[in-house]
Amino acid sequence: MSDKPLILVVDDDPDLVESVAMKLESHDYRVAKAYDGIEAWDKIRAEKPRLVLLDVMMPRKDGYELCREIKEDPASKDIVVVLLTAVAENVKTSKYTHQDGKSTPADDYIAKPIDLDKLMQIVRDNLD
Repeated sequence: MSDKPLILVVDDDPDLVESVAMKLESHDYRVAKAYDGIEAWDKIRAEKPRLVLLDVMMPRKDGYELCREIKEDPASKDIVVVLLTAVAENVKTSKYTHQDGKSTPADDYIAKPIDLDKLMQIVRDNLD
């Protein structure tokens, strides 16, 4: 069994979740999967991942809202959150701004379409 940390991959696109999970697993990371924000929040509380790869646009609860909840909860505030977004956001700071004007305290982001090698570098930079 790997001693690598658990990473939760959250996206409503099952193909994207599977391709990211396969890449992470090929580097010996442990992976959990969720397909919307509510399912992700349940897994975060139950499985306590070290890092969450979080899609922004999802049904039931979007990534911005979930990111704020993760960072505001004392039990999960230290989890690294990397947003997966089709929108190039403010890359100079760790505060990403949603169209409603609220900042999101994500730790990092990667633009879609996802470059899996770049994603692995972001994961290593935030965990190692």
